[in-house]
Amino acid sequence: MRALNFSMIKLTIYLIPGILAGHYFQIDAQSILFLTLAFLIILYVLMQLFKDRFDRDHLFALIIFISTLSTGILTETFHDQRQFPNHYSKKIRVTEETKVDLKLKVREILKPGRFHTKYIVEIVQIDRHKANGKLLLNIEKDTLNNPLLVDQIVYTNAQLELINSPLNPHQFNYRKYMSRKYIYHQLSLPRNAIYEFPASGHSIFGLASIIRKKIRKNLRRFNFQPAELSIINALLLGQRQDISEAVYEDYVQAGAIHILAVSGLHIGIILLILQSIFKCLDYMRNGKLIRIALVLIFLWSYAILAGLSASVVRAVTMFTVFAIAMNLKRPTNVYNTIAISIFMLLLFKPNFLFDVGFQLSYMAVLAIVSFEPPLRRLWNPRFKIVRFFWRILSVTLAAQLGVLPLSLYYFHQFPGLFFVSNLVIIPFLGIILGFGILIIILALLNLLPQFLALAYATIIQLMNAFVAWISDQEAAVFQNISFTETDLIFSYALIIIIFIIFQKASFRYLLTALIVIISFQLILITDKKKNSDRAFIVFHKSRKSILGSKNGKKLSIYSNLDMTQLNNEKFLTNFLVGEDLQLIKSDSIKDFYFFDHHKLLVIDSLGVYKVDRFKPDMILLRNSPKVNLKRLIDSLNPELIIWDGSNYTTYQKRWERSCKAKKIPFHQTGKKGAYIYRY
Repeated sequence: MRALNFSMIKLTIYLIPGILAGHYFQIDAQSILFLTLAFLIILYVLMQLFKDRFDRDHLFALIIFISTLSTGILTETFHDQRQFPNHYSKKIRVTEETKVDLKLKVREILKPGRFHTKYIVEIVQIDRHKANGKLLLNIEKDTLNNPLLVDQIVYTNAQLELINSPLNPHQFNYRKYMSRKYIYHQLSLPRNAIYEFPASGHSIFGLASIIRKKIRKNLRRFNFQPAELSIINALLLGQRQDISEAVYEDYVQAGAIHILAVSGLHIGIILLILQSIFKCLDYMRNGKLIRIALVLIFLWSYAILAGLSASVVRAVTMFTVFAIAMNLKRPTNVYNTIAISIFMLLLFKPNFLFDVGFQLSYMAVLAIVSFEPPLRRLWNPRFKIVRFFWRILSVTLAAQLGVLPLSLYYFHQFPGLFFVSNLVIIPFLGIILGFGILIIILALLNLLPQFLALAYATIIQLMNAFVAWISDQEAAVFQNISFTETDLIFSYALIIIIFIIFQKASFRYLLTALIVIISFQLILITDKKKNSDRAFIVFHKSRKSILGSKNGKKLSIYSNLDMTQLNNEKFLTNFLVGEDLQLIKSDSIKDFYFFDHHKLLVIDSLGVYKVDRFKPDMILLRNSPKVNLKRLIDSLNPELIIWDGSNYTTYQKRWERSCKAKKIPFHQTGKKGAYIYRY
């Protein structure tokens, strides 16, 4: 394709595998720094000596590839603070038994959980040594105390804990998610375990937080409802912490969740508004340069106000490139412009590569610029209003086609009425954003009239009501769709090949499409055979026991929960979707299970374990049975002891000591996760 002739596209393609290599392999920082500098120097010298044949020599291409690849490894390695000598892991031996003195600075306020408020904090000191690194801070909710503020200093003496890993298969891996933000440990504390001090100075994040707090405080005077205020905070200030689960789920199922993230759509509209406001400067001397400067200042000021979240930074970076190109009227290729923004973002924030929003955002943009023009040309309506809505629909369809495989892979659902919600909301989003910015400015200056606040609240109410109505059409929301990494890769391969065929049909591309389809079918057949195995599973569930028996693509569940309760268990739904299984029956828990020549004895709260007919190979302890485990082991001599989340913590600790004393293997689902025996 002609787009690949642009150098920035090639450099971006080379940079990505470098970041991946730096992420998945521990590479010495000094070695990769030396290698990168060496190749960049060689590249510079060769460019000066052989300018005429630089872009035609394969050796130069190889050196550029290696230089960019090593740059990707370098930027990922240097962003991992564990490489730094002052990282807290280099200062102390991190264990969950040792308490340390910590001086922390609040960096970011996260969405609160059910029982805790959550913050990302930076380590300033650890055991009186200067240190750096980030932690997740969980503080028990306390209505008597105000939340912590950005830049606030806190002191505590506490244990560093590993962030919890998923305890059941196919659950969201929060530990992995936080590690990609370079956060590896957490603190879980009551409020009285921390000592608060005011900030010694304000960072740019702290100043933005103060402004947002003042805006929210001023808006509360006008009796905005919590749901309305949370949507305003998300739409205009990039803060989604206060959105309720119900409202958030409505937007997800209506296919309108992108509206709640300050992203390319919002920044694009704001850019158009700013361009219109400052258009009069074109008639001044150096007016175009002044206009570019003012537009960029306002865009980045807004990004800072919105907290410099990943979605805001990537959108503003992309539109910064577009704004410069548009105002300077330089000839440019849209793919090259997108590649420049991706390259710049990944160079300074390589962890964005693993951000779901980053992937969705750029796939949507690429799909719009690629698929929307041919879609729009399919029909040319006579009337202007029809053409306007057809343009919105074609853009929406193109974007959805681009993000569909990623949406199915990450969220396992597809909103069938996405085009309805977008056709109604997007035409008015410019008005909503423009009106909202005016509301915020007037509220900040204490000049907001009551009738304007009431009018804006009504608009937000209507939008929420419409989204809720769309999400209530359950038949149009396709949920729990099993979609693997293999499906993801082949889906995009097929989309790209079909697009190329429509652009320029040829036998070679048709043959490639056929090969991709056949390869995909062969892999599906292989996966189906792999999925025909059998397994016995002891799931982890706090205070409950849930067992599973998998036979091919069918799953039987044994528990004391009814089918309605089981359907509400998110971890069980994740397992069914992840393994592409069908739940065929639910039954009560039995005393014995037989699988693959193994015998499992279940001992419940009654503590009965006398077995005369056979010797069990495994024992499952549930509902805190009052048994002497050492005596039980001597009596039955099992090969493995298992206990799940239904048991008291004190019992589990005692059983662990007994198993270690008897040197018998044990599996504790609360620490090791679900027990799965495949056969």
